[in-house]
Formats: sequence, C-alpha cells, structure tokens
Amino acid sequence: MTTMTKLRSIISPFLIAHIALYGLLAVSKAAMLNAQVAFVSAFLILLGSMYSYRRLVMQNLQNDTVMHQDDLVDKIDDPYDLYSETEEREDDRPLKEVIKEEKARLKANKATAKNVSKSTPALLSVYRLVPYAVLVLGFIALKNNGMLELGYFLPGLAAGIAAGYFSGKALFTPTR
Repeated sequence: MTTMTKLRSIISPFLIAHIALYGLLAVSKAAMLNAQVAFVSAFLILLGSMYSYRRLVMQNLQNDTVMHQDDLVDKIDDPYDLYSETEEREDDRPLKEVIKEEKARLKANKATAKNVSKSTPALLSVYRLVPYAVLVLGFIALKNNGMLELGYFLPGLAAGIAAGYFSGKALFTPTR
C-alpha cells in the first residue's frame, strides 16, 4: 500500500462523515453544532484508545509479557479445571489441606497492584483523557447554552465512532 493510498484511507472516513454533517446546516446551526461536537470527540476518543492499546501491546511484546489467549479463555470458562482432558489421580490428602492450598492459589491470582499497574497506562493515557474531556465539556457547553439536542448529538457520536474505527484501522494496522 503506497503512502498516498494509506493517507487517503485514513483521512477519507473523517472527511466523508464531516461533510455529511455539514448538511445539517440546512436544519439549524444548533443541529450541526451538536453533531460536530459529538462527532469530533467520538472520533478522537476512538483514535486515542486504539493508539494507547497499540502502544501497550507493543510494550508487552518487547518485554515478552504476552499472555496466552487460550489460557485466559480456559481460566474464564473453567476456573476450577473441572473439564480438563487429563486424568488426575485421586488425592489422599485431608480436605482441610486441599482447601487451604486452593485458597492460597486463588489469593495469589487476584489482581495485584503490579498487574493493575501494567494496564493502567492504557486506561489513563492522555490520548484518551483529553478526548473524553472534550466530549464532556462540549456536552456541558451545549446544555448550558440551551442548544443540546440529543436527536442530533447521538447520530454525531455514531458517525464519529464509525469514522474513528475505519481511520484507526487504516492507521494502526501494520502493512504487510
């Protein structure tokens, strides 16, 4: 994919949706403003989220801290390993000892500060917080000025999400 084609695939969804939203000027300035505020903030939120998580994944790949997806799914589906295909022999230990070991294992698997701190940078990234602030402040400004019309705000959010997804996909998907 050439640079110009990639640039076009990144910018096109934004421009198409943005131009379509300018058609709301025929309805009213408030309608267009509602849709524009929602569109731009949703677009930026999606791009910021995709960029933050991409950086987090790349850092984990560099540090070799990749969690195997099949192990995670197995832990969610069968947390007590009741349906494993391997046959385990019966344990002759007392029940109290088995319960103590199981409690210790479950306590060790709880979300520790270290595990939480690994995913926090993606959650508290400036690339995500600033667009959320734009969304909230835009919403408050529209509400305080008596211009908020959810009938135009919500479709603007939907357009921003769609455009952000397609632009982010083109921007952050590695070329082969």
